[in-house]
Amino acid sequence: MEYNISHLPGAWNGVTNGTEPGTAAGNSNRSYNQNSNHSALRRTGSPGNGGTNRGQTDTSSGVNSPGSGRVPHDNGTVSDLGIPGSSFSSAGPVRSGEPNISLESGGSEMVRKVRVLKQESGGLGISIKGGQENRMPILISKIFPGLAADHSRALRVGDAILSVNGNDLREATHDQAVQALKKAGKEVTLEVKYIKEVSPLFKKPSLVADLPWDGVRPQSPSLSGSEDSVSPKHMGTKDKKVISLKMCYISRNLTIPDLESRLIELHSPDGRNTVVLRCKDSAAAHSWFTAIHTNIAALLPQVLAELNSMLGSSNTSSNREVRHIGWLAEQIKLDGGRHQYKPVVMALTEKDILLYDSMPWTREAWASPNLSHPLLATRLVHSGSARSSPALGSELTFATRTGTRQGIEGHLFRAETHWDLSTWTRMMVQGCHSAAELIKEVSMACTLNEQDVRLTVHYENGFTIAKEGAGPGSGSTVLYRYPFEKLKMSGDDGIRNLYLDFGGPEGEMALDLHSGPKPVVFVVHSFLSAKVTRMGLLA
Repeated sequence: MEYNISHLPGAWNGVTNGTEPGTAAGNSNRSYNQNSNHSALRRTGSPGNGGTNRGQTDTSSGVNSPGSGRVPHDNGTVSDLGIPGSSFSSAGPVRSGEPNISLESGGSEMVRKVRVLKQESGGLGISIKGGQENRMPILISKIFPGLAADHSRALRVGDAILSVNGNDLREATHDQAVQALKKAGKEVTLEVKYIKEVSPLFKKPSLVADLPWDGVRPQSPSLSGSEDSVSPKHMGTKDKKVISLKMCYISRNLTIPDLESRLIELHSPDGRNTVVLRCKDSAAAHSWFTAIHTNIAALLPQVLAELNSMLGSSNTSSNREVRHIGWLAEQIKLDGGRHQYKPVVMALTEKDILLYDSMPWTREAWASPNLSHPLLATRLVHSGSARSSPALGSELTFATRTGTRQGIEGHLFRAETHWDLSTWTRMMVQGCHSAAELIKEVSMACTLNEQDVRLTVHYENGFTIAKEGAGPGSGSTVLYRYPFEKLKMSGDDGIRNLYLDFGGPEGEMALDLHSGPKPVVFVVHSFLSAKVTRMGLLA
């Protein structure tokens, strides 16, 4: 499995801002190959922030991974030879201010001949760096435990490769060295010389050590272990980043195109970082996705308990119990009529739908949603496959429409699994019905036949139109009162008028609401839907 870590904002997005000391703008990437499962771990540019590597193409090569990939790296380029899912890199720019490493830098170190027998899978098991274009010899920058080079016990990180099976590499470019090593056959004879001056270049912390996965509760991810030796016998220590899955967002084919169906995207709760896991094949990707998704879902009750405890301790009447929360992808419209999906956190309370860019762990964040709609004025209008007929790989979506004073506001959300879709669908419908029973009544001032009246819609009692008294305490006079079952027709002009016809002698009534009528129309629909469901006429 190959892990690509993308930082959505910030300097580590594949293209630097030119402010890093000693770095040419636009050429700061790092590569680390985690050896425990013969995989490549690479930091890549974020697709959402223009972090694509300039002037490079990106595919992959190696056992179980067709093609060849090119990724620019600092200090020249790095190629992984014989690692499943590894990348072979073309020449990259040299960082300004770097020493010009030459074979003479080795001092009194002797030239050694090392015989390596390639394994059936895994190849040589080394990463190389340098090349004539980078003013460096071909250097071994990493040896992977358990593979051929490690088994030889005769190679070291920092060895310069002088020749491969008699083919001189002293003046070779990086790509020439890669090709020579790939074509060397099963038995490979290497002439090498240790260059101790380059060892500090390979003692940088690993990529996972740099990953700033912030915003994870209850504690930040911990880092244990680091590579502190260039000797193969010390390579057993592994860097690791422990990431809490609580309120992470796992998705597929969201921010990165996945034509081979092999990628899994794991987004941090704060929405700032993304880890892309590249699996061996689609079956492995499905298995990993299911396992991670299951664990994230299992943490949801704990998340809800923490949120309700935090909100309940604030002692404000505006806080309502959080019934459900989770990540979705909302479809947004771009310039030119194009659409794309954006990760959002949706929360359902007793009365409202709330949308956030990231997980609102604090009261301040919770009080500032990007969007808030009353459940009572929101209708679920679609749930299922985004295509006319369900198909493998088709998107699972649900759509909502909310009546606002400005008109109808629609949203389309994508869920990752059928379980997610059914959960959100059920919670939306049940939430709307529960809000109807909880709120029970809405009332607004309006005008009927040039009289100032008040329209009240009650969940149990239906419609009441009353003329309010002239002074305080004078009460109101009921003009009309009808239960829901008497309603023959309702409509609106989309601007300010609501039309109700109860079949009475007064005929159709036109009520001027002085603002958009859609909220009232949607509330009436919610009350009716809740009553019908309560009566058992709908499942």
